[in-house]
Amino acid sequence: MKNSKKHIKRDPKEIVGEQLREHRNVTMLYFVLRAFVVIIMLLQLIKGNYENVFLCALTLVLFLIPRIVEVNFHVDLPDTLEIIVLLFIFAAEILGELQSFYTYFPFWDSMLHTINGFLAAAIGFSMVDLLNRTDRFTFSLSPLFMAMVAFCFSMTIGVLWEFFEFGCDSFFGTDMQKDFIVTQINSVLFNPDGKNVVVHMPIESLVVNGEDWIAKYGGYIDIGIIDTMKDLLVNFVGAVVFSVIGYFYVKTRGKGKFVKRFILSVKDDAQPQNAVTEEIKAPLDGVTDTRPIAEAEPPENEK
Repeated sequence: MKNSKKHIKRDPKEIVGEQLREHRNVTMLYFVLRAFVVIIMLLQLIKGNYENVFLCALTLVLFLIPRIVEVNFHVDLPDTLEIIVLLFIFAAEILGELQSFYTYFPFWDSMLHTINGFLAAAIGFSMVDLLNRTDRFTFSLSPLFMAMVAFCFSMTIGVLWEFFEFGCDSFFGTDMQKDFIVTQINSVLFNPDGKNVVVHMPIESLVVNGEDWIAKYGGYIDIGIIDTMKDLLVNFVGAVVFSVIGYFYVKTRGKGKFVKRFILSVKDDAQPQNAVTEEIKAPLDGVTDTRPIAEAEPPENEK
């Protein structure tokens, strides 16, 4: 008796439909946020703000990324992680950019960068954890090494994002690296002897284009340097927090429930599509051979 079991390639639309039914909370949030973005996009289109229309369209595309990752890479995103990602995109693009939350609330940018550091560390940790649990690799990574990889991955993402902000500000005239007011300049450039000794120079008077900046703004602007370092600092905090939590999660053999809400897992249907197994029952001893066909022993008449 032979019983062949084949892994049939499934339609991506069918997979997405199952995901939408299984993750109802995520699905409801997805459609609610998407409806808000569409309404805002229509209002911006009526007002003729085509740059904001493009930003809304970009937000709708970003909302699809979790599903695209799940379908194409055959991984399952926990509901908690996916909900935070959707809210993060909405808070950054719609609330932060269109509704000017970045300027109304000074903590808004720092909050998002902290969350970004946390989430990026979770994704980096997940990638290493998937390799650590698969049978295709014979090595086992230590908890400390996995935590370090998660931390470095998060900081790399943070640095690349700052490169992106600097590039946009330099070539497209944007202001993604927000400016801060400084009241003192500390530089060796003003040392009269040319020595490498810092000169502390308070800004007591400053007129730009006939306007007194001290009276109006209280100082000079730092052209985004403080903002960049602040973003990297809070990204560092978020990365450290998750890396420490992830370290103890692996140390305790995965007993923590909190980390599981942020770690990707491989789907059951992610097995190799060409893997075909065949059960070969021996007539005498009833032993079942479940090896792949290519590895099974050939019949006696073919030897």
